[in-house]
Amino acid sequence: MRVLGLMSGTSHDAVDAAAADLRLEGDTLLLTPLGMVSAPYPEELRAGLAAALPPAATTMRDVCRLDTRIGQAFAAVAGRADREVCDGRADLVVSHGQTVYHWVEDGRVHGTLQIGSPAWIAEATGCPVVSDLRSRDVAAGGQGAPLVSVFDTLWLNGRPGVPAALNLGGIANVTVAAGPDGPVAFDTGPANALVDAAVHALTGGRLDYDQDGRLAARGSVDAALLRRLLDEPYYAKPPPKTTGKELFHWPYLRDALAGRESLPVEDVVATVTELTARTVADAVRSAGASEVVASGGGTRNPILMAMLRVALGGGIPLRTSDELGLPSAAKEAYAFAVLGFLTVHGLAGTVPTCTGARGPSVLGSITPGRRPLRLPEPAAVPPVRLVLCPGGGVSGG
Repeated sequence: MRVLGLMSGTSHDAVDAAAADLRLEGDTLLLTPLGMVSAPYPEELRAGLAAALPPAATTMRDVCRLDTRIGQAFAAVAGRADREVCDGRADLVVSHGQTVYHWVEDGRVHGTLQIGSPAWIAEATGCPVVSDLRSRDVAAGGQGAPLVSVFDTLWLNGRPGVPAALNLGGIANVTVAAGPDGPVAFDTGPANALVDAAVHALTGGRLDYDQDGRLAARGSVDAALLRRLLDEPYYAKPPPKTTGKELFHWPYLRDALAGRESLPVEDVVATVTELTARTVADAVRSAGASEVVASGGGTRNPILMAMLRVALGGGIPLRTSDELGLPSAAKEAYAFAVLGFLTVHGLAGTVPTCTGARGPSVLGSITPGRRPLRLPEPAAVPPVRLVLCPGGGVSGG
């Protein structure tokens, strides 16, 4: 089955589409990467989305407009990926959508909202679309995240020691695949969220992110600010746990900077980059990980990766998913392709020890394509491992 996975993360800067050929052979899921395309959000859409996200106030009119326009942006990328990578022969599209709110109170997730109407994707591609993948896990008492934990546990199954998969998006999440009590996954805290917020605010909007870690490289970590940020209670909470930009945003960092407003932008960026490295390292070390396999946009920041290597120390090697044959930029999109594949085969897409749910759930809602909806026969055996097969490459933006 040719499946397109669509993803836009908490950095809300672009839509990624990864195409995979997926098939089950007994208890093994075989994934052949066919390629990836990516397109930035139109600037007007990105600005409107940023203006509507917490802690900003918004209106139902704005939510409706964003839901439509994000759906159209996803549809455009899906159509392009189908044409350029799948030769117009995609069987299924799986859309994560754009997370705009994750409702967390007292450590419990009460709801989650990803927008980007799947009807536009189904209309543009003619394919059935699996979407709204997080809500079912929340309804089952889970955190609704990190959903990539299913992909991670299948993919890392059989590696020696206690491997951990790390995603460095706006928020950092980790899956420790072979702990003594089973797999565990959780959000460690900010990855790029506070870095991006600091860069945008302190450059007056001239820059949106720290390209290649250049600002952090010119700065020095401010010990007082770092101590203040490390006092955030979230880091001490036990997993499973999730967080997002509802907590880690510019006003949060601005409050932490009280009395330190004269710090150069380079020092602020260096400090929040070190915060990411320190909190990730503390989290994977406490979970007993013996190696870390990183993916996501943060892997393109050499200063963050260098800080993380130092924070992990010599005993826990850090490598990227590219070294294991999985393109770092496409990993989450491939993970959601797998989740949709599991859904249409009647298979659960969650690991309860990772999300905290009462049990595993088949995820998502299905929007039919142009043809009558015909689902595959339910799979008799759920996969226990994922094997990458040689495949295609990555297309540009």
